[in-house]
Amino acid sequence: MTLRIDTSRALRSHHSHVERVKSIVAAPPSLAGRIGVELHDRQTKGNIMIEYAVVNPATGETVARYDSFTDAQVEQTLGTAEAGFETWRKLPVAERAGMVRRAADLHRERREELAAIIVREMGKVKAAALGEVDFAADITEYYADQAEVITADQPLTILGEGTAVIRRGPLGVLLGIMPWNFPYYQVARFAAPNLVLGNAIVLKHSPQCPESATAIEAIYRDAGLPEGAYLNVYVSNEQAATIIADPRIQGVSVTGSQRAGAAVAEMAGRHLKKVALELGGSDPFLLLATDDLGTVVAAATKARLDNTGQSCNGAKRFIVVDGLYEAFLTKFTAAMAAAPVGDPLVEETVLGPLSSVAASTRLQDQVDRAVAQGATVVTGGSRDGAYYPPTVLTGVTPEMEAYREEFFGPVGVVYRVADEDAAVTLANDTSFGLGSYVFSNDPEQAARVADRIEAGMVYINLVLADSPELPFGGIKRSGTARELGLLAADEFVNKKLIRTAG
Repeated sequence: MTLRIDTSRALRSHHSHVERVKSIVAAPPSLAGRIGVELHDRQTKGNIMIEYAVVNPATGETVARYDSFTDAQVEQTLGTAEAGFETWRKLPVAERAGMVRRAADLHRERREELAAIIVREMGKVKAAALGEVDFAADITEYYADQAEVITADQPLTILGEGTAVIRRGPLGVLLGIMPWNFPYYQVARFAAPNLVLGNAIVLKHSPQCPESATAIEAIYRDAGLPEGAYLNVYVSNEQAATIIADPRIQGVSVTGSQRAGAAVAEMAGRHLKKVALELGGSDPFLLLATDDLGTVVAAATKARLDNTGQSCNGAKRFIVVDGLYEAFLTKFTAAMAAAPVGDPLVEETVLGPLSSVAASTRLQDQVDRAVAQGATVVTGGSRDGAYYPPTVLTGVTPEMEAYREEFFGPVGVVYRVADEDAAVTLANDTSFGLGSYVFSNDPEQAARVADRIEAGMVYINLVLADSPELPFGGIKRSGTARELGLLAADEFVNKKLIRTAG
């Protein structure tokens, strides 16, 4: 069918090894994470260093600065992690699980303190910050509970006599490169399953999340993990590249931008390291049929404004069939415009500031370019410092940059389409393939469309339904791996075949 779009409104090194790595990296890759991150870079003796600092986006105040690691500290960390892995992997699974479960408990015991940290680090609304801590605790506990399942032998049916079994074991020390938008949740879904498996973790967090990074390290230390099993590092991009190349690192997990993922994957590939990528999305929200438009609009608004719009799997493109378009646009615009924006510590606030003034500026530039190319701002569209109001765009066409971009903030693009086929065509016309949302009161239609959507996840008639047991991940340029659920425990594991004669 012909697509009809409304155009009317339109991220064991000794000295000699370090030098060798430097020589093969023409330009140190940006490893800082997701679009919208603000890097505080400074030039020092020809090497780009990153300033790890807590800058409250709501006030602009620099709350704290953290010293970056020296090369000697990086080397010491890797040595400690290598030794820690050898100790950690030898512990019985039940002991590892018990310590990981204690880490979950500590998340809950320190709930208020942990939430306050990310409110000031990246402007997360307090209610959402508390919810994130709770979710991180639930994820961590889930993997402790599933320890026996994810480490169990898998007997194989073989042709001939004897037996064969797949035995799951750890790979070694892993590097995690995490973004600022969910400082605890992102770490939990990487660290918890891998720690239960017996891997050790070196964690490079976003430069604007040094306080939460330290808090997570303290939780695992206080949970009883041996020294070196979980270590935080404050390193530059160049040092991160050196860590990836180091033979003591066996795998790398990155959540961030496509640029960051490509840079890390290139370095990991040069050194034959396993890499897991989660690189964002521009998730479609398809409205095909409903007899309760109010409920659909409420879901659409929540899906777009979650985490002040800074969520990789938040709904971003709203694709509405012709007969529902006008009514949806009217109600959705009103709901977006009415969402309370303000102090993230105020209970009624739905949207706080974006993570930084730089993030707000970039989002403004995206919207301005869209308007210059013919799109229409129906509501919002003008930033105030780090704050950006809920914004609705229409009239975006395939010729515009906005059609291909991810809006990492509270901006929703609404499209009019003729029918189901046109909706699926538009939904799939993207380089991303993370999540998606299908709303229809026709179960057969919903199931049919879900099967046609090119994405790693499809949610039918609900939003914000992530859960520890459900796998998370995408296809296309949205990533190469799965986190959460039992699938997460298969990313960095040695699936060793043991074949025995009869």
